[in-house]
Amino acid sequence: MKYPKNELAQSVIASCIAQGIEQVVISPGSRNAPLTIGFTHHPAVKTYSIVDERCAAFVALGIAQQTKKPVVVLCTSGSALLNYYPAVAEAYYSDIPLVILSADRPAHLIDIGDGQTIRQKNVFESHSLYNANLEENKLHENKELLETAIRISLNQKGPVHINVPFDEPLYDTVSEMLKIPKVKQTINQDTLGEETPLDVDFLQSYANRWNMAEKKMVLVGSHDPDALLQTQLEHFLKDPSVLVFTETISNNRHSKFINQIDQLIIPLEEESLKAFQPEILLTIGGMVVSKKIKQFLRKYQPKEHWHVDSKKAWDSYHCLTKHFKISPQLFFSQFFFLTKNKDSNYQEQGVQLKETRQQLHAHFLEKVAFSDLKVFDIVLQSIPKDCNLQLSNSSIVRYSQFFEISPGIRVFCNRGTSGIDGSTSTAIGAAMTTKESTFFITGDVSFFYDSNALWNQYIPSNFRIILINNDGGGIFKIIPGPKNSEVLEYFETPHGLEASFLCAMHNLEYESAETEAELIDSLQSFYNESSMPKLLEIKTPSEINDLVLQDYLNKIK
Repeated sequence: MKYPKNELAQSVIASCIAQGIEQVVISPGSRNAPLTIGFTHHPAVKTYSIVDERCAAFVALGIAQQTKKPVVVLCTSGSALLNYYPAVAEAYYSDIPLVILSADRPAHLIDIGDGQTIRQKNVFESHSLYNANLEENKLHENKELLETAIRISLNQKGPVHINVPFDEPLYDTVSEMLKIPKVKQTINQDTLGEETPLDVDFLQSYANRWNMAEKKMVLVGSHDPDALLQTQLEHFLKDPSVLVFTETISNNRHSKFINQIDQLIIPLEEESLKAFQPEILLTIGGMVVSKKIKQFLRKYQPKEHWHVDSKKAWDSYHCLTKHFKISPQLFFSQFFFLTKNKDSNYQEQGVQLKETRQQLHAHFLEKVAFSDLKVFDIVLQSIPKDCNLQLSNSSIVRYSQFFEISPGIRVFCNRGTSGIDGSTSTAIGAAMTTKESTFFITGDVSFFYDSNALWNQYIPSNFRIILINNDGGGIFKIIPGPKNSEVLEYFETPHGLEASFLCAMHNLEYESAETEAELIDSLQSFYNESSMPKLLEIKTPSEINDLVLQDYLNKIK
């Protein structure tokens, strides 16, 4: 085995191994050579070489999203590091453990005109949980900084940055590797047995208010699949005064949950909206996709808004009154012993309206023209159960909210920052570390923007991309403003591109469809086993997509 001769590099690698790091995504370079040599030769670590740094960081984020363990992403010095920033911000807001390792020039070479140097220390300070700046010849101090950084990333669920300066020589090797004893990590997994329950008398005061209220809304944002939480949310259905709203990426679904929030809310008139105003809003999970529910709750604010999360609470509706710093699972396991059902027609009204909307939805889609909306109807019904579904941002995740998705499908999306920049890379990273098949639905602008994601030799053969190509950012025809700006082409960015040449270059099977019949025919075999990943490009008419959606919203009233 060859390991770096550099003592600082040895210390970093040994500390990472001791802290339980198992996967490292490396962006090739020279200044990070000591770490690259060490990680790639160490038997305890699985390494990947991803050239494009922006893609590499999102690949690492996708791996960490699925494993729930910190993943290292490693780069050389200079501007390479800055390309990690979009993924760092996403990890910060989505609570995903990510360890950024950046090689740097020694301090005496910074700001003197030396090549490939920038000010790297604390560069992610606004969007990282911890920043460690290592120094040569300080083995003990470096070990403490490394241990602290990785522990924080794991337990507080987010990105940390470790900056490592290296002087030349960079490529000298030795046969022995420094060993640091394994550190026993206490992982904060939000399990009931590892948390401190709330004081019962304290919780009783909130339960008393809950029991008096006739209109209680439970809203679930982005959340990983969780069988216990699903069961607990279903318990709310026994109380007629509780209405449960869940999003596509909440991974909680039930026939009596409001699973299609926008479908229910968008057509409502003022009087009907006011009737849905809750007295108490209880929220769990992360970011909420639906802009309409945000607008609704900001205008028709509840008297009390409680958020349950062991880490943080966003005041999204400008009326947050209580943050219960505990996992939802433990909170509900205590809270339900203190609650009583309240006579009310709140839940019944919501569920009846949902059923009406679904009937109108089905009737409309039977006759609708081939368009983005119709494509979603066909595609979402075709996806096999027991898979991971990754969604890109913008119109893709928003369209998904109009449809039922099978409970066996686990749904993920980069909603921390809601950017389109790394959706494909994240989906591929997730696919690289899961046994289940991963399917990815994306729009054309997001896909072409992140096309270097396909420059990746580790894409599994069961990975599938469904590319809905409407020749531009269709979201800008849907949202108010851009269409009337007289410069729509600068918002929508029509491009005339198709994905066939990218697929040929990167060894993906390519299929295309431009009609409903072609799409149905292609989907018959699209999910079958194959020797390489596949992409299905669905071309939809950009000139009618927004008109179809508007007609849909009018017809489901």
